[in-house]
Formats: sequence, C-alpha cells, structure tokens
Amino acid sequence: MKRNMKSIATFTLAAIVSCGCRNSGGRQTVTGDIIIYGSSPAAISAAIQAKRMGKSVVVVSPETRIGGLTTGGLGQTDIGMKAAFGGIAVEFYRDVAKYYSDPKNWIHQKPETYFPDGQCAGTRDAGTMWTFEPSAALKILEGWEKRDGLDIRRGERLDRERGVEKRDGAIVSITTLSGRTFRGKMFVDATYEGDLMAAAGVSYTVGRESNSVYGETINGSVPTAVGSEHHNFHDGVSPYVKEGDPSSGLLPGIEPYDPSAKPGDGDNRVQAYCFRMCLTDVPENRIPFKKPDSYNEHDYELLFREYAAVKANPDETVLGRLDGKNKIPFIMSRMPNGKTDSNNRTGFSSDFIGRNWAWPEASYEERAKILREHLDYQRGLLWTLANHPRIPDDVRDYFSKWGTCRDEFTDGAGDGWQNQLYVREARRLVGEYVMTEHNCRGAVVASRSIGLGAYGMDSHHVRRYVTAAGFVRNEGNVEDYWDVNGKRFKPYPIDYGAICPKRSECANLLVPVCISASHIAFGSIRMEPVFFALGQVAGTAASHAIDAGCPVQDVSYEKLSARLVADGQVISWK
Repeated sequence: MKRNMKSIATFTLAAIVSCGCRNSGGRQTVTGDIIIYGSSPAAISAAIQAKRMGKSVVVVSPETRIGGLTTGGLGQTDIGMKAAFGGIAVEFYRDVAKYYSDPKNWIHQKPETYFPDGQCAGTRDAGTMWTFEPSAALKILEGWEKRDGLDIRRGERLDRERGVEKRDGAIVSITTLSGRTFRGKMFVDATYEGDLMAAAGVSYTVGRESNSVYGETINGSVPTAVGSEHHNFHDGVSPYVKEGDPSSGLLPGIEPYDPSAKPGDGDNRVQAYCFRMCLTDVPENRIPFKKPDSYNEHDYELLFREYAAVKANPDETVLGRLDGKNKIPFIMSRMPNGKTDSNNRTGFSSDFIGRNWAWPEASYEERAKILREHLDYQRGLLWTLANHPRIPDDVRDYFSKWGTCRDEFTDGAGDGWQNQLYVREARRLVGEYVMTEHNCRGAVVASRSIGLGAYGMDSHHVRRYVTAAGFVRNEGNVEDYWDVNGKRFKPYPIDYGAICPKRSECANLLVPVCISASHIAFGSIRMEPVFFALGQVAGTAASHAIDAGCPVQDVSYEKLSARLVADGQVISWK
C-alpha cells in the first residue's frame, strides 16, 4: 500500500479560495470552482452535474478523445440490472436510443434487422438503448459538451512528479506537462489509473489483497474460484517452446511452476487488459486485418496448440473453452450498423495476460510502450486467425470475412484501431470506507449509499503459469454472483466514503473511478454506468463542500442523498 506520510494541517476552504489566479513565470493559469482530471464517463458526468449546480468547472483531459471506454469500443454495456441506474447515466442511454431512432444514423444496416444479443439481449426499447457504436457514443458526449458549455482541455497530462501543489491538507492546483496550471477549490480524479490521487499523496493499493486483509474468500490467487474454469486451456496443452520439453524454455508470457504459491495469497499483479474491438463484416466498411511488422509466431503458439487439442477431441464440449462446436475465441456481440463489440473469451484471446502489470505505476512513456505491445498483439492475433495455415480452415474462413471499421476511430492508432486500452483495474484508493466482497454479497450494507453496484464480482485472468503436472493454465478469473444465502445477489449500496480519501490525507479530492474497494469488490463496481453515476455524485458532493466550506469528508449525507434522489440517482434497492 502506498501512503502519504506527511502530517497534514486542518483544511480551510478560505486558504484555497484566497490563492486566486496568478501567472507564474509566464505560464498560463486556469481557475475554476472544480477541476476534474480525466476523460472517462465519470469526468463528463461530474462536470455536467457541477455546472447544473452553478459551479465553474474545468475538465483537464489527458486524452484527446473524451468518453474513455464508453467511446473506446465498449458498446455492449455491462449493466447487471438496468433499473439500478438513473440520473446522468440513464440520460446517456436514453440519448443512445434517440440517436438510433433517427433513420439517417443507420448507414450499413436497417434498424429493424438489429437485435442486441448476449447480456444486452432485450435491452433495446423505446426509452433506452445499451448497445452502440463508439462513434455514436462520441457524438452524444461531444453534443453534451456543446450543449452544456463544458470547458474541456484536451491532451493535458498531469505532471505526476511535480504537478500537484498542496497546502493545509488540500490541493491548491495541478500543473500539466504543457506548463498550464489549473487552480480550484475542489478536485476530482476521474482517470482509470488514479494518477491525480497518487500524485496527491493519498493512500492507494495495486493488485490483489490476500483474503486475510478483509476476511474475504475470493481475493488473491483464485485457482479454484467460481468461474476459474472459464477462459482456460484444455488439459495437456504444453507451455514449453518444444512441446513436452522443459529444457526448451517457456513460451512467452508464462510463469514457471511455483510450489510455494497458495490460494488466497495476495500479489501486485493486475487483471488483464485488451482493446474492445469494433469489427465489421460489411464489405464496403471493412479494413482487412494486417500482419504487424513485429509479428512473432511464437506469441500465438498456445493458440495453435489449443486448436490442436480441439481437433484431437472434436466431440468434447468443455465449459468456457474452445471446442468442436464453438471455435471462435472472442465474444462477438453485435452492435448497430453491422459492427461488433468483440471481447475476450476462452483460454487464448484478446486479453494480453501478464503483460500489463506495470501499467498502473508506469510513466507515460512506459504506458505508450505497453499500449503498443497490446495493439501489436491483438493485430497479430486477428491476422493469425484469418490467415495462418495452422488455424482450422473453417476458423480462417470465418475471420477472413471480418475486419476493422473504416468509419470508427479515425482519430486513433490507424486502420480502425483505437488508442483507448481497456484498463480494467489499476490503482485503487484506500479511503474512508473500503468496499469488499461482504458488501457485494449483502453481508455488510453501506450506510451512506450514493449509488448501486449491480454486476457480479468479475475479474479477468491475471497470470498464465505452469501447473504441477507441467501444463499451461490461466489464473485469476472470477465470475461470482452469489449472496450469503446462495442466491444471485441484488444491487447493493456503494458508500460515500469509498470515493473520499482519508480525511488526514486530502480534504478536497473525490475519486469516483479508482474507488476504495478490494480487488474483487472493484471487479463488481468497475462498470461504465457506475462510473457515470459516481461521477454525478462527485460533482454533487464537490459542489456541496464548496457551499458548506467544509472538507469532502464532512459533506452532509442527508443533503447529498436528497439531492441525488431529486436528480434521479438510484441509491437503494428493495
């Protein structure tokens, strides 16, 4: 756990207000009541809510494209239950429905032929729509930006070494690498990585706690947890360069057998990242998959061996793995206009397991390198599936009809690829309240609810390793939806303290994305509709703190909850 060890004086809002605006050394200084750092849905909803409450707001976006994963390919919304959301979150999904009610937005498909599938099956109705193209989401959010007059400064990355000025236990200003300084009364960290909260010196953690930290059962190493059998390999797939020969060395990304490892042990490993791929089989909109210059066949050897295992056992049907009936290693969820949101599935897929552990703490340059490696890996994977002679003929025939989209991510990495990596989890705040497995299962109920978690406890695989028997296996996947009574758990309250740093560490910062939660509880909370909702909470709470002249930790919960309910937020479930 990272901690700020400096003693911090009592917060006084007057000290922050009196700083005013100045021009230091010729650098531009921008002031606002509330400074929001990030480009995620939480950043947008926090800004909109604060503006509605009469506050001046500046959004400092490290990316040039706003919306995070919502505009970055995640069009198959992870919702759990639609009724668990209201407020600005549902405003977005209503606007998606309005967008697709206009015939001119159906270019590559007739609207009557589109039906959401998978977990979003049945979610298209007259009121809301929960599946969408990345370009549609971007148009909606940029429309909000213009409608509400949001001040969004794009491409402004925080100087993470020297860019946070604190005084009397509160942030006074943040400075970006461009030299611009943003001065405010309240600050919101709405990044997926928690860069501002880390630079501000508040407590946070990275990785998986051991079960003993919070008395949990599915944190840390989870080789036999519910869902661990999903997205894995057939028994007998060899991890070695030369099949069955340990002396030949391990294939890329595989850890050696560790006899000392125990279930429930904590570590600093992070669940896998990928790009949520927007693919199409519409010929006139399709960009064929291309072989990256860095292509290395060894990177896909495990995929070849897994298909060989399927061929050797064509009648075997194995839960959560490739088999003779389902040979496609992706979830190919249909989006409008003949597109997909394609996500990881099976033992070898789009998740680049083990290659993202450095991301949370990495420098911008290091993150750019990790992103490029993920991009080259997925580009190479798709080219392999469509072209490599060791891939079954029917699989190659299937993928040769697909490609990336000419009309998506035109501001991205090229050839229809985006720059937004799916950062499923990075740093997590350790704040006034820590959400845990016990909250998800209903054994503990948060007393200051500000919104609801509605998804199962969900972690993707964290590592790939050699078993005692000498075979390869993925570890870290959890898909647990069960309460203390063995029934599927209902939406549960998220405590206000989970977005507040400890009061001794920072008095004017709110963290609606990298919230204070254990690894496995965060796995339930980490969904885009929740980030919309918690961003709205952050905007409301920051405004109340300014009005009351108090630290965020002392905002009146009675006033906060009343305003949230009045603005349509769902904070309780019967």
